[in-house]
Amino acid sequence: MDKDWHSGHFCCWQCDESLTGQRYVIRDDHPYCIKCYENVFANTCEECNKIIGIDSKDLSYKDKHWHEACFLCFKCHLSLVDKQFGAKADKIYCGNCYDAQFASRCDGCGEVFRAGTKKMEYKTRQWHENCFCCCVCKTAIGTKSFIPREQEIYCAGCYEEKFATRCIKCNKVITSGGVTYKNEPWHRECFTCTHCNITLAGQRFTSRDEKPYCAECFGELFAKRCTSCVKPITGIGGTRFISFEDRHWHHDCFVCASCKTSLVGRGFITDGPDILCPDCAKQKLM
Repeated sequence: MDKDWHSGHFCCWQCDESLTGQRYVIRDDHPYCIKCYENVFANTCEECNKIIGIDSKDLSYKDKHWHEACFLCFKCHLSLVDKQFGAKADKIYCGNCYDAQFASRCDGCGEVFRAGTKKMEYKTRQWHENCFCCCVCKTAIGTKSFIPREQEIYCAGCYEEKFATRCIKCNKVITSGGVTYKNEPWHRECFTCTHCNITLAGQRFTSRDEKPYCAECFGELFAKRCTSCVKPITGIGGTRFISFEDRHWHHDCFVCASCKTSLVGRGFITDGPDILCPDCAKQKLM
């Protein structure tokens, strides 16, 4: 220490025992015998709880110390000297044991995420990059759009193929502006009159044998015809009509054949194909 001492004065700073001819350690410019140095300054091993003497290698991690021989994996007891390790709850583990017990796992393959592995995350779930794929076609999603459904991941194409609403007529996917008829989906352009194919979306229509018809075609094909004007009585839109025996009239056509007075709600008399009000019938008989 660049100082001169009488041999009788070169003593341990702690116990005052002579250090002449003895091994000693300098600490803060003061000499200590081995025993005092270890008692005062040496660290205690985290594993065996014994002093780590000056002849032993002191391995440390976060203010904890171990003998070289005590620096072992808590789980498998493999030496961690010069190896990667992980710490959890004041315990140290080799890489394999740490991964097996604590590392997060891929929701696809169940394997752990190794250091440096790219991780794909969605909400509380995570995947290896190659495991983050469509559950149907197995194509990697990467940065493309996807749709989650019941814990499964679908690419846009497979989701559309499996779950998207399809037109009952053309079987193609309805992306927007569909029409529902009898609880079945249609494209607006596919929802047409069975007879003339005019579009029925937003128009008055009715059905026959589960098939839709525009008002005009339904009247021409299936409706009763008015005895007076011979035009169809469709009943669409609340059209009122009168029936008598096997004859039918529009509400406005049900009039006296002679004086043209409405007979709706009044008594009438038939005269061959004609209907007459009581007054006109009386005059015709006189």
